[in-house]
Amino acid sequence: MMFKLYFFATLLLFNFSISINGLYFHIGETEKKCFIEEMPEDTLLVGEYKVEIFDKAQQKFVPTISGFGMHVELLDPTGGLVMSRAYADRGRFSATSHSAGEHSLCLHSNYTGWFNTGQLRVHLDLRLGEHAQDYEAIAAKEKLNDLELRLRQLLDQVDQVSKEQSYQRLRETVFRIISEQTNSRVLWWSLLQTVVLLATGFWQVRHLKFFFQAKKLV
Repeated sequence: MMFKLYFFATLLLFNFSISINGLYFHIGETEKKCFIEEMPEDTLLVGEYKVEIFDKAQQKFVPTISGFGMHVELLDPTGGLVMSRAYADRGRFSATSHSAGEHSLCLHSNYTGWFNTGQLRVHLDLRLGEHAQDYEAIAAKEKLNDLELRLRQLLDQVDQVSKEQSYQRLRETVFRIISEQTNSRVLWWSLLQTVVLLATGFWQVRHLKFFFQAKKLV
């Protein structure tokens, strides 16, 4: 009973942690904007965006001109390219992580035919894990009824929880290794300081002994 309660509590917390991230931001005409997304291995990322351009005459952001585009790329924790593609002024992109860790999602304009403004406003919605799935399309394609669709959603959630737990265990392992290495360095540094202190004390004692002998004080 306690295990079931713990499992459903974990599942509930995971539903809040892997959710929809809606935001907007401003970038310059040649600026690149990057975001860090922590993603477990084999996790789907889906993004939808819309770009507006600042009109100085109207003093507000308006839809972009024809030919405008955005370039979207996703980098894995080692800097390897997962996805890189040019899109229009609004669109939808998706990519699946091949390794667990912090991924960099970067966006920048790929249009150079405008010079009257230097600022864009980008509306961006990101979905991770099972929240990125289009279950209406899945139900229509696989001809699932409501119960089967709900079961499919629960199975996807369980799978995503398992991936998230594996990722957290990986982070704990990395943190433990770093902590052990840091403690080892501190220990060796302390030993080195002790050796230097003892050597300095030994040298000073010998120096004083020779000094007193030279002065015939001992």
